[in-house]
Amino acid sequence: MKKTYTRRSFLKGLLSLSLGTVLTTSFGYTYAKYIEPRRLQITRKSIFSNNIPTGFHNRTILQFSDTHLGLSYNLQQLEELVNKINSLKPDLILFTGDLMDAPNEYAYPHRIPPILQRLNSPLGKYAIYGNHDHGGYGTTLYQDIIQESNFQLLVNEARTITLDNGEYIHICGLDDVLLGDPQYEQTLGQLESSTFAIAMIHEPDVAVKAAAFPVDLQLSGHSHGGQIQLPFFGPLITPPFGTVYPEGFYKVGESDMQLYVNRGIGTTRIPFRFLATPEITLFTLKKNVYLDVFLRLYRKHIVRQTHNETYHHTLHRQH
Repeated sequence: MKKTYTRRSFLKGLLSLSLGTVLTTSFGYTYAKYIEPRRLQITRKSIFSNNIPTGFHNRTILQFSDTHLGLSYNLQQLEELVNKINSLKPDLILFTGDLMDAPNEYAYPHRIPPILQRLNSPLGKYAIYGNHDHGGYGTTLYQDIIQESNFQLLVNEARTITLDNGEYIHICGLDDVLLGDPQYEQTLGQLESSTFAIAMIHEPDVAVKAAAFPVDLQLSGHSHGGQIQLPFFGPLITPPFGTVYPEGFYKVGESDMQLYVNRGIGTTRIPFRFLATPEITLFTLKKNVYLDVFLRLYRKHIVRQTHNETYHHTLHRQH
């Protein structure tokens, strides 16, 4: 069968060759292997929704993902990451999967919980499975580590985070899409449309399924932002279920569900990053105050208009 090439694939191949040339130079190799993977970008995003209760306005959520301990990321770096996260003083911490690169080959799993236990957040710490957490016979090992680290592992579960004043939001976690058994209806079908809900799903490309439920914000990882990107083209290679939404912020479906795809911390397959800087994301919840004010004024206007119409109708009958 004759193979056809599009202009885009030709240019991508040409740029890939150019990038390969850059990475084989002394500086390019050093940067992609030793400099960019050790950088850390703190991405700050505001999440607006009228579903956010007043008590959660300006509360912060820290997402980190895809540490892939073992290949090029070590425990000392994890300790530094924990210190950085704690310095941001988040109210809630969420880990969206892929703790170890190859769980059955990692030599120091017992040293992970004492480090992760030091993470502090008053509203709790939650985690989900990624494909690497299930892979390499890691399912039980990952579960033990996460629970020893004082995280709540969500596997097709929805929890409620409640403030002292009784206001609450929902936090959900699906099992991994590639190697687990995600249950969309069971997990997301129980959500209330008037309650702010966050869905933690490792693979971002199933967002269209999540958007069919009353989910306000989906948080994912998995793609690493491609790990190696081409200028003007984006990710060179993306994994299954991490192709449509490789990194950053999106709105999905008719509901305009908000999706954020975190580039993660570590590396997998090859110990390189290029134009895909590791990141942690700090979200600030923002109640849509202006919409609230508008609705209150609108309701008052309707009530006043109804009262006036009733008053004039009564006068008309009296005359």
